[in-house]
Amino acid sequence: MNLIVAVDKNWAIGYQNQLLISIPEDMRFFRDETSGKAVIMGRNTLETFPAGKPLKNRLNVVITSKDIEIKDAVVVHSIEEALEAVKDYKSEDVYVIGGGTIYKQMLHLCDVAHVTKIDYAYHGDTYFPNLDEMPEWQVEAESEERTYYDIEYAFYKYVKKQ
Repeated sequence: MNLIVAVDKNWAIGYQNQLLISIPEDMRFFRDETSGKAVIMGRNTLETFPAGKPLKNRLNVVITSKDIEIKDAVVVHSIEEALEAVKDYKSEDVYVIGGGTIYKQMLHLCDVAHVTKIDYAYHGDTYFPNLDEMPEWQVEAESEERTYYDIEYAFYKYVKKQ
């Protein structure tokens, strides 16, 4: 299973249930990487999408404690139910996409982490675990540094050591 996330210098991923910054190339990478696949997220992450609607051309699995129905999404109440909902997908076609609590609960289930590192420290209130400090994770690939206005960023692919 994969996860995909954008982090700042301090591994912050959000503030007040919003992304820290929206970089068009990062959004394109996310769309290209997850399109036609399954994505697992928490309800708060879903609410940050345009009109709070599930992503097109993906199986959207939303983990929530609330008893709700969401059009074009599979609503589940646990990690186990989320895994059951994606069982017909190959592991490499399943992406954990947030938020902070879901990432922390599912990180140990993932083998690959696509991390966009933004070379700036934002004011954040939600963080992703620092993979550079976790010996079981290693960088397998790294893009050239890129620039969006005055923000520098790069794409990293981490893999869990076997």
